[in-house]
Amino acid sequence: MNADDPRRSATAERIRADLLDSFDEELEEEIDDQRLADLLDDAISHPQIEGLDRKLYFRELFRLQRELVKLQDWVAHHKKKVVVIFEGRDSAGKGGVIKRITQRLNPRVCRVVALSAPNELEKTQWYFQRYVPHLPGGGQIVLFDRSWYNRAGVERVMGFCSDDEVEEFFRSVPEFERMLVRSGITLIKYWFSITDEEQYLRFQMRIHDPLKQWKLSPMDLESRTRWEHYTKAKEAMLERTHIAEAPWWVVEAVDKKRARLNCIAHLLSQFPYEEVPHAEVVLPPRVRNPDYIRGPVPPDMYVPKTY
Repeated sequence: MNADDPRRSATAERIRADLLDSFDEELEEEIDDQRLADLLDDAISHPQIEGLDRKLYFRELFRLQRELVKLQDWVAHHKKKVVVIFEGRDSAGKGGVIKRITQRLNPRVCRVVALSAPNELEKTQWYFQRYVPHLPGGGQIVLFDRSWYNRAGVERVMGFCSDDEVEEFFRSVPEFERMLVRSGITLIKYWFSITDEEQYLRFQMRIHDPLKQWKLSPMDLESRTRWEHYTKAKEAMLERTHIAEAPWWVVEAVDKKRARLNCIAHLLSQFPYEEVPHAEVVLPPRVRNPDYIRGPVPPDMYVPKTY
């Protein structure tokens, strides 16, 4: 394969795009408040542009994150209870969207639940039991990075449960979710959809990037050999658990940046939130006591100034 081979060029361009995306993540986290304010002031509401460039992406991301803060305040003020489920194939971009949603929110209001495989005790419990303690109270938002739908996906495909257990899950989950909604929980479910080719490219990126290799598990690699099994399982899951009280929403996720913006914009559209008035914050003067003497700190307690 020579240097002019289109496939080599396409791969090189994907590697460059992936690196830029990693740099963008750092920029999103480190950008200073004034720069953020400037971007927000210049933001446009509904861009209709063929190519989503990085500047436009940041403008919209920061605008949407400002709206997420308003939503958070509204949820906390009115004691609303919100559950958002993120499902999809490995490397579909669920974590990236969750990261952008939580980036500027209060972790006491909005938290992420990503449960590991059930232990021996949990395997003997009612299937939904280990998820129930993580459900929100009033004024909380809970984001499930994978959820009870593991039974309809990985557990079914990998043979971790029986056909009877899968069938019981499909009978139970609509009742379970309707019960959650009746209790006052707003339940929103997203499926992130990517192509076979896109997953292959993203796995290759992880294999060759030491900072992302931790994202690849043996289960992820095994999932590649069972692509069609996962497809059939997904189709059955969407068909049997798409209910009026908690419908599924499919996010086209081949384009990471568009997927993030589209998902966040849609999430915001599911609530009649409004800005909550806040009392003006006044910083009180520092009280100084004449008899206060600051004690010395031993030099060996300081962190070395390596930089």
